[in-house]
Amino acid sequence: MRNIIIASTSTVYDSGFLEYLLEDLKLHFKNTNDVLFIPYARPSGISHDVYTKKTQIAFTKIGKTIKGIHKFDNPKQAIKEAQGIFIGGGNTFVLVNQLYKNNLITPLQDVVNNGTTYLGTSAGSNICGLTLCTTNDMPIVYPPSFKTLAFVPFNINPHYLDPDPTSKHMGETRETRIQEFHNFNTQPVIGLREGSYLQVKDKNIMLKGKLSARIFEYNKAPYEIEPNSTLNNLK
Repeated sequence: MRNIIIASTSTVYDSGFLEYLLEDLKLHFKNTNDVLFIPYARPSGISHDVYTKKTQIAFTKIGKTIKGIHKFDNPKQAIKEAQGIFIGGGNTFVLVNQLYKNNLITPLQDVVNNGTTYLGTSAGSNICGLTLCTTNDMPIVYPPSFKTLAFVPFNINPHYLDPDPTSKHMGETRETRIQEFHNFNTQPVIGLREGSYLQVKDKNIMLKGKLSARIFEYNKAPYEIEPNSTLNNLK
């Protein structure tokens, strides 16, 4: 049975790294002692070692051990043998480029779709959708493909921001950019606000957290769904 958490962010306002999720993660990884961490997204350009150490500090609080995939001679085998997998945030283009470079897209799809527990935050959540094309990141590298893991049948926009009527910024809103995406693509997009996440149990997809999510469907007006709503019919 698939067991996936797709979280908008690793850190909410006035909270430590993964702190707001720790109680949920304790349950999510209850059958897992060791978690394979994939630090390829490198937030702010930090090294794989520094990112892994930061993650280990958080997971120690729930009694789990983190092992960085960059320490394995055979990354494919590390994925196949992993009890649980976490891919964190950073730059989605950098992340996807490295996954393709190491030929890890198909191995990740295989193990997670066959039951290996998965956690994604930010960039690690964006890649759970059909493509990376609704990321907020700058394309600082060019991956071989924009296609991603397709754990859910839609695209994801982590860190979704509502328009601020008091802002003097004259550029596009997040909603405008997603509407631009729909000029060329037809798959739905989920705007995940900070602190919200999608919980996937086998084929069931549910919105969790305290905030609603913004749903964008091709040729339809955007609308809201409330926490504990399912997204099983969204395609």
